[in-house]
Amino acid sequence: MDTNTALPASIAEATTVATAALSDAAVRLGIPVAVAPVTLTALLPGRPFQGPAAPVTHLGSVDVLLETIDDAPPGAVLVVDNGGRRDEACVGDLMLLEAAGAGMAGAVIWGLHRDTAQLREIGLPLFSLGAHPFGPRRVPPAGTAMRRAFLDGVAVAPGDWIVGDDDGILVIAGGHDDELFAEAQRIQSVEGAQADRMRAGSSLRDQLDFRRYRELQSADPTLTLRRYLAETGGAIET
Repeated sequence: MDTNTALPASIAEATTVATAALSDAAVRLGIPVAVAPVTLTALLPGRPFQGPAAPVTHLGSVDVLLETIDDAPPGAVLVVDNGGRRDEACVGDLMLLEAAGAGMAGAVIWGLHRDTAQLREIGLPLFSLGAHPFGPRRVPPAGTAMRRAFLDGVAVAPGDWIVGDDDGILVIAGGHDDELFAEAQRIQSVEGAQADRMRAGSSLRDQLDFRRYRELQSADPTLTLRRYLAETGGAIET
């Protein structure tokens, strides 16, 4: 197994950072983050996951998937590009059981899965385009595994980070991981505290001093709520 790709400490400590907070942090910091197609859906809602990408292009045979699992870094997310095909499933219970046994964090399939009942029992988080009873019926070409994947045009390469939860899948390029996750944690912490105060009876408008924002915005029509919140330490984005 390849262990050269180490999990940055900020990410290892941020296993519960939501994709929504990461997206808000990306906007605030101006860091580009790709979003996988919304047609990918979770087989097991309520099970967030993240890890370094272990991408592969499926060619109709499981050997390239096994090679990818064999070489994946610890806690990796298996990303399989099957071209979005709707006429076959490219992963099933044995492959996902193998991935789980290898310590992978989850799987994202640009295509279909099968053995749905067994996959629920295995419990590895999985996003795919749905289920299909047939596996590949085409003759796979010979060749080495292509260690890349495209999720309907969203490129995934080794070294990218995959973060998934019930809101979808983010593909984060390396280089800004620490900064992005730190800001996402800060936003999530602020919004969590805001929600706690709302449940205790303090409205969001009171917390944000929304009346003052309206007064300032009336005097300066160029003032946006986002800028006001950034200047006052708020974190709500929508």
